[in-house]
Amino acid sequence: MEQLVLASNNEGKIKEIKEIVGGIELLSLMDIGFNDEIAEPYQTFEENALTKAMTVHRFCGKNVMADDSGICLNALDGEPGVNSAYFAGLPRDDNKNLQKVLDELQDKVDRSAYYKALICLIWNGGVHYFEGICKGTIVKERRGTGGFGYDPIFVPEGYDKTFGELAPEIKNSLSHRGKAVSKMVAFLKAQQ
Repeated sequence: MEQLVLASNNEGKIKEIKEIVGGIELLSLMDIGFNDEIAEPYQTFEENALTKAMTVHRFCGKNVMADDSGICLNALDGEPGVNSAYFAGLPRDDNKNLQKVLDELQDKVDRSAYYKALICLIWNGGVHYFEGICKGTIVKERRGTGGFGYDPIFVPEGYDKTFGELAPEIKNSLSHRGKAVSKMVAFLKAQQ
């Protein structure tokens, strides 16, 4: 079985990706003994994902996937975008980030948003990118306890439930990360 290091210790992200990948042994940063914090200083998802992937690849020499993702609110000109994890400041706090989005949109008519995920895969020495986008809207209050991050306030197009209310397999088939990971898996299958 092929091994792939996921450049993350985010348990929600690891669980979500493991459910989608199947057939590949997914290792976390903890599994390979990587304990350093990886800076994400860039203003694009692509640069942040590449930085994470290259940093981990240099550490372990294995195939690595890294993603950078975020939620982009049209009424806020795409914010928080690459700053989604720290929208309410440091330290990272999903509840404060989510509340800040609700506060920022309180008086806005346009509640449209999209999630974007960008995966950088270093596979057998090559660098490959896979993008996933999921459009939807932001509801006015939290709904559901599933998922993580902004999931309890994001309703994907064509649905009336938030990601936090949807079953994981439905969410994974619709989500930005699910779409990007599916593209990556198709690429990996074509390599065999």
